[in-house]
Amino acid sequence: MTADTSSRTSPLAAWADRLAGLAPALTVAERPFLTQLTVRASDPDAVAALGAALGVAFPADPCTFTRGDGPFGDVEVLWLGPDEFLVVARSDLDPRVPVEEALRTALGSARGAVVDTSAQRTTVALAGPHVRDVLAHGCAVDLHPSAAPTGTCVQTLLARAGVILQVVDAEAGVFTVLVRSSFAEYLAAWLSDACVEYLAGVS
Repeated sequence: MTADTSSRTSPLAAWADRLAGLAPALTVAERPFLTQLTVRASDPDAVAALGAALGVAFPADPCTFTRGDGPFGDVEVLWLGPDEFLVVARSDLDPRVPVEEALRTALGSARGAVVDTSAQRTTVALAGPHVRDVLAHGCAVDLHPSAAPTGTCVQTLLARAGVILQVVDAEAGVFTVLVRSSFAEYLAAWLSDACVEYLAGVS
């Protein structure tokens, strides 16, 4: 049985208009209610089986993410640690259960775990001509394309809030930030403040 999600309110629903006002210097779009599954697995064969079940290979390199359109639609797999990954999928059709079941089946008897952490975080897409300038105000990671190419994924602090930062398109300056729901409004307020100096100069 699928839970009734029609009355859900996203963590940044009340901030939509204010964040929209930051454009074109910074474009901010919340992508709430994504399926997020934390996967622990260290055995290479098990990791390969998990990727095969998703139709998206798990990242082999630290601090990277992979993306593909497999049997569960648009799916990303983020490297969080030597044996820890985050599987992120669109939830238009509430695929959480089949994705979770597929991963558990693929893991089999291998040592590991698949845990639904969807409610922990919301997802925020960032772009615009001053996106790197704004992020630099609160993030110590070097986001120049030469240092953080497309496909980079790091756990870091943004304005002292723990986030997962993805470089979706380094050349175009497109990023995704996954932030805990309880810090989402704080981060929205910070983005609004950090962007003020760039608003007057962009038309």
